[in-house]
Amino acid sequence: MESSEISVGVIGIGHIGTAHAALIYKGEVPGLRLAAVCDVDPARLSYAESELPGAAVFDDWRKLINSGEVDAVIVATPHPLHAEISACSLQAGLHVLTEKPQDIRLSSAQRANQAADGSGCVYAIMFNQRTNPLFIRLRELVRSGTLGRIKSSSWIVTNWYRTQHYYDEGGWRATWSGEGGGVLMNQAVHNLDIWQWICGMPSRITAFCGIGRYHDIEVEDSAVIYSEYPDGSTGCFITSTGECPGTNRLEICGSMGKAVIEGGVLRLWLLPCDEELLRKNAKTAWVDPKLSYSEYSPEDGGPAHRGVLEAFAGAILNGTPLVADGKEGVCELEIANAAYMSSWLGGVPVSLPIDREKYDSLLSSMQSGSAELGSRGRNITGEYSKRWSVKW
Repeated sequence: MESSEISVGVIGIGHIGTAHAALIYKGEVPGLRLAAVCDVDPARLSYAESELPGAAVFDDWRKLINSGEVDAVIVATPHPLHAEISACSLQAGLHVLTEKPQDIRLSSAQRANQAADGSGCVYAIMFNQRTNPLFIRLRELVRSGTLGRIKSSSWIVTNWYRTQHYYDEGGWRATWSGEGGGVLMNQAVHNLDIWQWICGMPSRITAFCGIGRYHDIEVEDSAVIYSEYPDGSTGCFITSTGECPGTNRLEICGSMGKAVIEGGVLRLWLLPCDEELLRKNAKTAWVDPKLSYSEYSPEDGGPAHRGVLEAFAGAILNGTPLVADGKEGVCELEIANAAYMSSWLGGVPVSLPIDREKYDSLLSSMQSGSAELGSRGRNITGEYSKRWSVKW
């Protein structure tokens, strides 16, 4: 791309879309210029006309992508529209950065991926927690073999606490038709992505999801996932929006030691040799190997959303790497869809890749009784909320 500036349209200016639009409008993302916004809510369009003067305003995303006003779009609509808008935008020759999740079902996400293939356009997804130095360091430890062969992983991430008011203020939230799920489809999307980004994709999932366990909602606000991997390793993932203060603790145990991230610190214990050698060669029932111990505590949590936006601009203008390719969104989505399927079927193990037609049929059944309401009064600030960042 010859231009040094990309004209961007933000589709959906609710909480997160407004934050993206405001940051770009203020010129704080080099290479990006806010050219247009779109929303179906007249109140949000009035906000844009008042607070984002100069940006074209649209009430239909199709009009925006065909307007000729933009080179790229940021998709920040309710989840079920993510893949459709992304696919149509890519087919129109526009670069796309979509909010997470990529969609609510794999069959839709795959259509977006197919549109990206051969489009010549950049397709990115807002996995902002991949910029956190702690997760980057842990991934390096696993990829480099420092931890040896992975035996197990466990992530307790129950500090995604939300009140009933949170669910009540957005009518599309916490419904099967509007959001496509609960904590696994909204808050813990980031953690599911980081989990597979570090540990790889499981081959089988068994899950139990608590529907409205803590809140008056029709989807899950708690979930427990047990994962099995092709190499025999296992994992456990526990999440909730109904526990306060909650916990955020990720542990990975390997044949050479273990790593734990908690409280904003990565703690690493390493054995002097592979555990298998200790187990098979020891002449006593118990050994007390000399462990090496280290800690890593970064100065900050990384560039987060801004980092993803800057990488998006860099990929378009200079061909530099993205934080996350949009097509990678199918990975965490496959885990979430498998977890729902397992839970809906009574906690039976579900093999990956899942039967997408069967999942779509099961989801449609859940959606048939879904109550999707219009937007209610929302206090949208145009700033990035602390609730969207990594919390310890």
